[in-house]
Amino acid sequence: MRDKERIDSQISKLEEKYKDSGQDLSSYLDGLLYQRYLTYWDYIHLDTLLSLQVPRTYFPDEEIFIMYHQITELYFKLILHEQKQLVDDKSQNIDFFIEKARRINSYFKALISSFGIMIKGMEREQFLQYRMALLPASGFQSAQYRMIEIYATPLENLVHHTERDAFSSENSLEELYEQIYWKKGATDLATGEKTLTLKQFEYRYTPRLIRIAKQVEQSTIYQKYQQLSADKKDNKELIEALKTLDMNANVNWPLMHMGSAHRYLGKDKEQIDATGGTNWKEYLPPSFQKIVFFPGLYSKQELNDWGKEWVDHIFNPDKKQTE
Repeated sequence: MRDKERIDSQISKLEEKYKDSGQDLSSYLDGLLYQRYLTYWDYIHLDTLLSLQVPRTYFPDEEIFIMYHQITELYFKLILHEQKQLVDDKSQNIDFFIEKARRINSYFKALISSFGIMIKGMEREQFLQYRMALLPASGFQSAQYRMIEIYATPLENLVHHTERDAFSSENSLEELYEQIYWKKGATDLATGEKTLTLKQFEYRYTPRLIRIAKQVEQSTIYQKYQQLSADKKDNKELIEALKTLDMNANVNWPLMHMGSAHRYLGKDKEQIDATGGTNWKEYLPPSFQKIVFFPGLYSKQELNDWGKEWVDHIFNPDKKQTE
């Protein structure tokens, strides 16, 4: 009897749902009868997914390189999925804020730990050969990561640290964007000429990134935190989650890239240029970038020392032993 009542209730709700569609519920039920059963492979488009790895050379490890970057972009999409919910949230619910920050950190943690695939999972000799077929493409051109940064903090915090004192929120978004730190990573320091990698990226994504920056103006994750009441801003769990996010995005993640670049590009007598021509030794080190999403959570000394120990870890591994 209970089942019949439950089914009758469900049918009534379905009739209400579909009454404005121009078809009666009976027609939708017919469609349900004719519809095929859903399969796992159709639901996640497995065949399409597995067809997206298209190497440009015959070196076996290139397929690893492709798949890892595709996996990375999917994790970036997951991070953006959580960030967008935070940016759009109007409730100022502290538990919601903490949960979203923790989810973002879990995705970063998976990315960081999996980067060992890139550091140890490919033959260096193969990489140095098939990379020449990829020019000028570069992981530098990941637009999703630039979106992650824009959702996280105001553009003035992403200005290159050598120019940061000259800019503030009083500048237009377009002015701030022109001084964003990562552009110097693909610019010839002597001539000021942009690499083709950067030119391609700007042509494709600059309008979109500017549009996103305008959409989140005054509502980035950092600004959402600043808008909380004093007692919520002092929440230790939230502060820890945001500091962990900062460390993951702006220290640990670049560190793993540095480890990979150092293994594949830094072992010869002369430094090998990165794919796309990015000056990775100047661009990747956290202490050179000095990007901090939530600067108000740190002391002046902590900001001055940002990432320094990691640079020593990569470039001067014996420093502590010789001091």
